[in-house]
Amino acid sequence: MKHKLPELPYAMDALEPHISGETLEFHYGKHHKKYVKTLNDLIEGTEFAEKPLEDIVVTASPGPLRNNAAQTWNHTLYWQSLSPKGGGEPGDELAAAIDRRFGSADTFRTEFTAAAKGLFGSGWVWLAQDPGSGELSIESTKDAGNPLMDGHTALLTCDVWEHAYYIDYRNKRASYIEAFWKLVNWDFAASRLGAQADA
Repeated sequence: MKHKLPELPYAMDALEPHISGETLEFHYGKHHKKYVKTLNDLIEGTEFAEKPLEDIVVTASPGPLRNNAAQTWNHTLYWQSLSPKGGGEPGDELAAAIDRRFGSADTFRTEFTAAAKGLFGSGWVWLAQDPGSGELSIESTKDAGNPLMDGHTALLTCDVWEHAYYIDYRNKRASYIEAFWKLVNWDFAASRLGAQADA
């Protein structure tokens, strides 16, 4: 099975002024594309050649194959976590789940922002859900890590690798995270509530 770079769910410049078209040209058009190409090169002729992406993420041993599969998956979810019509507040069901776990959407944003600012080096911050208990959590993962590897469902993510923000914000990660909240796609996150971990 040949893995493909997914179509962006919006135009390359649709996230401006918060994230520039130039950033997407590099982040999506070069970084994400390279992860997909490397993944396809690495699975050729192996036991993973016909496996779905999620299976590779979960079953591959730590190393280049798992890293490129996970980065392919992570970026696909990241693009969906953003929307030119995003921002604002979560809808009813998601808002209720956030309130139960964090007390309020404002508290959730504060804790998520702190996790994103505080993650040392490259990685991701996630709103995730335990499929068994239904409980939400904020999870920080290094490098190519993601909640899928722990059997959790990712609802949304913020990419805090420098390539996600350096063109627009240079070393000001906090400014990028502030912009993230103006684009966050609550509808997408809500659509994943109750989904299985490998969805």
